[in-house]
Amino acid sequence: MSFLKKIAPFIFNRYFLVSVGFLVWMLFFDQRDFFQQRERAGELHKLEAAKKYYQEEIDATKKQLENLQNNPAAIEKYARERYLLRREGEEVYLFEDTLPTVKK
Repeated sequence: MSFLKKIAPFIFNRYFLVSVGFLVWMLFFDQRDFFQQRERAGELHKLEAAKKYYQEEIDATKKQLENLQNNPAAIEKYARERYLLRREGEEVYLFEDTLPTVKK
C-alpha cells in the first residue's frame, strides 16, 4: 500500500499525464505515426536497393556501348548472339532445352 502512495502522486502529475498522452498520440494517432514511419523506412530500403541495381545495369550497358563503338569484333559477336545473324555460307544451330523445369 505504501508503494501505491509513493507512486500515485507521480502518476497523477499533470506533466506526466500530458507526456503519456503526447507519446500515445505520436505513436498511434498522428499523421506520421510510428508504424507508418517503419513502413516508409522499409519502402525506402527497397527503393535504394532497386536504385543500386539499376545503376549497376546502367554502368554495364554503358561499358557494353563503349565496347561496341570501339571494337568491330564486338559488334559482330553482339549481332550473332542477339539477332542470330550469320555469315555467308554459315549455318546456325539453335538448341532448345526440352526438359521440364521443376518448381520448388
